[in-house]
Amino acid sequence: MTDSSNTQVYLFSYGTLQDKAVQLANFGRELSGSADQMLGYEQSWVEITDPDVLATSGKTHHPILRPGGADSVPIPGMVFQITPTELAAADSYEVSDYKRVSVVLASGIEAWVYVSA
Repeated sequence: MTDSSNTQVYLFSYGTLQDKAVQLANFGRELSGSADQMLGYEQSWVEITDPDVLATSGKTHHPILRPGGADSVPIPGMVFQITPTELAAADSYEVSDYKRVSVVLASGIEAWVYVSA
């Protein structure tokens, strides 16, 4: 019997990766996840100029996280279980303003998330 946990990773989204249209365009399916929070970061906005990302999300500005302090307000979002192939698709979707890092969420789940590069 194979351990399927090796073929799944966690991805935390506080922005457009929660949108059904963005999920369908990038993963070919709608993701189901659970609410969670990210600690130690502050949210701001970044202008999106990539035409493909603009067409997919329909938004000119996306939220972006930068390191904050211990008193930073928790960032709400959703945590999704996805495949490594889907994670690579998410990497392709995100513009160069973002980098992928591993964090431990409020729930204790270790997940990938895109923050300010």
